[in-house]
Amino acid sequence: MLRNKVVIITGASSGIGKAAALLFARNGASIVVADIDEKNGRRTVDKAKKFNAGKAVFVGTDVSRAKDARTCVQVAVEKFGRVNCLYNNAGINPVGTVVATAEELWDRVIAVNLTGVYLMSKFVIPKMQEIGGGTIVSTASVDGVLAVRNEAAYIASKGGIISLTKSMALDFARDKIRVNCILPGSIRTPLLKRFIAENPSVGDEREAHPLGRIGEPEEVANMAMYLLSDESSFITGAVIPVDGGYSSAKT
Repeated sequence: MLRNKVVIITGASSGIGKAAALLFARNGASIVVADIDEKNGRRTVDKAKKFNAGKAVFVGTDVSRAKDARTCVQVAVEKFGRVNCLYNNAGINPVGTVVATAEELWDRVIAVNLTGVYLMSKFVIPKMQEIGGGTIVSTASVDGVLAVRNEAAYIASKGGIISLTKSMALDFARDKIRVNCILPGSIRTPLLKRFIAENPSVGDEREAHPLGRIGEPEEVANMAMYLLSDESSFITGAVIPVDGGYSSAKT
């Protein structure tokens, strides 16, 4: 589905990003693993190389820094000649109300989760324009449209991704660049594990999802691959839940 595509995946050292990188590699993509976690990022690359004849590279990237985002895109072009697809997936999820959240933490959450999408897109879009088009997918969250308690900064950042997705989709449609985002529910990732540990009052996450379970990273990765591929050629500006019915139950 992604054969001969060059894909940058941010936050690909674990969780959804890692699952996506491996899935994309199995489906023929050349991948760029962009993450601040070099050890686990390189592990993702090593596994991916088994599927795509070594067409994978790690680039140490703090998506909140313009220099890092620019360098990541440059390395992708130098290594593989172009960038067809960007999967913005890097994110952090600390708990806290606006009163309890320190300004420094607020700034960091917005910088990673939202500014990271802006910066990676800012530097990759001109490269896509040069080759006549491309696709961008971002991981937002059902929390971006359905608030829960004690996640103020995270919810604000994910709501911002949804709005930014729609803006970019309109701005670059005539350049044949499609932009969509995914709203995962609770997914079995290290991020969710940490969130539950920090916020035990959440309880059993399975009960909030009509399908009676939490999701697997591969289930989100499958949607990302579809949206990045040519199979979704008439979809742009879309906000798509992958949440086991969570958002339907809450509306």
